Amino acid sequence: MGNFLKWVASAALVNVAIGPLALAQDDPITLGVQVPTTGSEATYGKDMFNAISLAADEINADGGLLGGRQIELVSGDSACDPQQSVNAASRLASLEVVGVVGGYCSGATQPTLKVYGDANIPFVIVAANSTQLIPANPGNAVMINSTGNDQAKTALDFFEGEEIEKLAIVNQGDAYSQDLANLTRDAWSEAGHTVSAFEYVNKGEQDFSALVNKIRSSGADAVFWTAYYADGGLLIRQLRQRGFQGLIAVGDGSNSPKLFDIAGQAAEGVFAFSNPTADFLPAAQQFISDYNAQFDNSPGPYAPLAYDGLQLMAWAIDKAGTTDGDAIISALNSADGQEWLAGPVAFTPEHTLSRSNFVVLEGQDGNWTRYEP
Repeated sequence: MGNFLKWVASAALVNVAIGPLALAQDDPITLGVQVPTTGSEATYGKDMFNAISLAADEINADGGLLGGRQIELVSGDSACDPQQSVNAASRLASLEVVGVVGGYCSGATQPTLKVYGDANIPFVIVAANSTQLIPANPGNAVMINSTGNDQAKTALDFFEGEEIEKLAIVNQGDAYSQDLANLTRDAWSEAGHTVSAFEYVNKGEQDFSALVNKIRSSGADAVFWTAYYADGGLLIRQLRQRGFQGLIAVGDGSNSPKLFDIAGQAAEGVFAFSNPTADFLPAAQQFISDYNAQFDNSPGPYAPLAYDGLQLMAWAIDKAGTTDGDAIISALNSADGQEWLAGPVAFTPEHTLSRSNFVVLEGQDGNWTRYEP
């Protein structure tokens, strides 16, 4: 009887020892999603969150990560506002998320890099692409959207192909739009062309009459709007209403279909330098169908990159074989051609995408189409 009691006691100790470990293996893997779900860019953010949740659902249905652990998502609303974004990042860090996927507005993403860096949290930045993010990155973040350098090169090649000589550039002073404006201005000038106007406007401005007059009097052949669609649509409409006949192009912050709702007929013939969107990705056809079925609308411009961002994070966690931050960060940076919807992923030593993913779109019949010169 004494030996039996000793066996029971030993078994109890074993259960105490392995119980927490077994529980840990069954615990969900919590990932943060930092996107704007309120504010002027909320449409983008909600679309990105939907795509990320779709990827998480697929991975969970396929058995999860690290031997069966399910992904659980926690949302952090950046509102495209630096202070709110820092608050959201601090909250996600306090929840000890394993990693973060998201990042839309560069100006709101930049200050979160220190928060996540200090907490050693892996961060897959899916949309924000200002070159100002590069020196601010402590090394825990990777960017899967091509940077402003790549977009400025795309813009240069396009404008030269259209035989533009005098270019007006308009930005809103934030980390994304000012960075792209500066890079394009410098590239355009170095190529021997004229920047006829280089202008800044406040976010939320409604009356662009003075700006339109300045652009027209500058003799500009083309206008490049480097900021977001909500204000860009108004500028485009007022440019056409006030008689500007030249070419109009926008950066990837304005590649939303909602630009057509705001600009109306004036958006016809407008060009956009865009990240790869679902409609033009052969690998995204099933994704489009699944997204429509689950959310009853079509995926937006950053949905494929958001989906890929979650898939990349999951791949890195499985490759690391652990939820340790250092191991996941190392796995992320080791990506060498892994591919989901938007093309192969590999990184430069600066943790940026090693290729340009920009394409040129044209507004036709109220929608974006792939531009074929």
